[in-house]
Amino acid sequence: MKSSRFAALAAAALVCPGIVLVSGSPAAANPAVGAPGAHNAITDVPGIQVGQVQSDTAPYLTGTSVVYMPQMSVASVDQRGGAPATKETDLLSPLNSNPGVNAIQLGGSSMYGLSATNGIIRWLEDRGEGVRVGAGGVAPIVPAADIFDLGRGGDPKARTSAEWGYLAAQATSDGPVRQGGVGGGTGARGGGLRGGVGTASVHLGDGIYVGAMVIVNPAGSPVDPADCTLYGVKFGIGNEFAGYKAPKKQECNPPSTAAQQPANTTIAVVATNAPLEKAAAQRMSGNAHDGMARAISPIHTLGDGDTVFAVSTGKGEALQINDPADTRQLNAIFNAGASTLARAIAKAVLSSESIGNTTSYCDRYPSACKGMKQLKQWRTQGNAPDVTPETFAQATQALAQTPVPAPAGADNGKPKPKPKAAPASNTTQQESQNGMVLASDNTGGPTLSTGVTTGLLAAGILGVGLLGMHLRGRRRGQASDQLA
Repeated sequence: MKSSRFAALAAAALVCPGIVLVSGSPAAANPAVGAPGAHNAITDVPGIQVGQVQSDTAPYLTGTSVVYMPQMSVASVDQRGGAPATKETDLLSPLNSNPGVNAIQLGGSSMYGLSATNGIIRWLEDRGEGVRVGAGGVAPIVPAADIFDLGRGGDPKARTSAEWGYLAAQATSDGPVRQGGVGGGTGARGGGLRGGVGTASVHLGDGIYVGAMVIVNPAGSPVDPADCTLYGVKFGIGNEFAGYKAPKKQECNPPSTAAQQPANTTIAVVATNAPLEKAAAQRMSGNAHDGMARAISPIHTLGDGDTVFAVSTGKGEALQINDPADTRQLNAIFNAGASTLARAIAKAVLSSESIGNTTSYCDRYPSACKGMKQLKQWRTQGNAPDVTPETFAQATQALAQTPVPAPAGADNGKPKPKPKAAPASNTTQQESQNGMVLASDNTGGPTLSTGVTTGLLAAGILGVGLLGMHLRGRRRGQASDQLA
């Protein structure tokens, strides 16, 4: 028998767009049933934090967002676009043994940006978070999906890296989430307009929340060509989109679909603090794609990499998809995930601002957004620091290659003299206990120190010289025998 604390979820499934149901006796710290959470963001889900960094300073126009779970959480994924850039998604299958995830990256820079997860992984390792492997070791689990934003205003080679992921992880918090052209959505665009980051949440009752965070970058469009309204606005709750109006007829001239970029992607995380089994999390991620289809048309094209992750931070007896007693509760959670994602997509488009030659929705259709006072709050609340040369250098230092320990018993219990300091160079070097030095060079790989390299070279030269002397001696002996 499942806990009665999910009884309110069945009623939440009846919540209609634009209507907020008032709970008979809501918990003091929670909003009414069917209302958004305090931040109307994915961080309203207990156990979820978000960090974002970006740069729109030339040659950059990209960034990284990370959804972080301080306690490893059950997660799964559903990928439906035809051109994904993803990492570590197979291990999220219910058929595989992975117990959960520590964080999920939603980033820019396409397949190149997947390297930013290395920085998130290192940040987690430094904190001792991840699957335990051996004595004292951890393996942080960080799946990822990235959008295609290469050359969409920035230089195609100005891409995110491990440093960006490390800085995004450092910026994580459970507070408000900044929306628009920030984080992984900095270089996003869709439907001929600037895309970006959006987020939303809903309280299902009894302290159970569903939240969504999305990066909108579709090949399709979030705009209905019939009247230039946003598809996702109709799923708003209460006064969430207060002040929004259909654009004036003279403004309604949507961009031609013929001008759309062929390579795009919309990626998202939906989350709940209801405890779900892994198979239920996968079902939640699949149902959430309905939210994309409600807010973007067309969706899941061969040029998209549309991917949705689902996370459950709840503890206790998990809801199961093959238990009839859980069906109503699960349907309420799944339906809320889809609607919340559709709302987040609309918020992302409304929050984005024009940059360069890419126009925002509100600049193309100013009459639609004129009365929306909440836009400033969506665009400014929440921490999303820019990546600067200074912070990048700090992250590089933090990510410097750790020393390799000396083999056990190598010193036989005898103290060894300290190795001489290596000459100054442009690489960051650290010495291990046995004197081996690993340095991060421009290729990102470890190299031997100058002292070790010189010693090996000298030994090689000496060996070649001795071999030459030996060969000359043999030739002289053979010549003497012939003369005799």
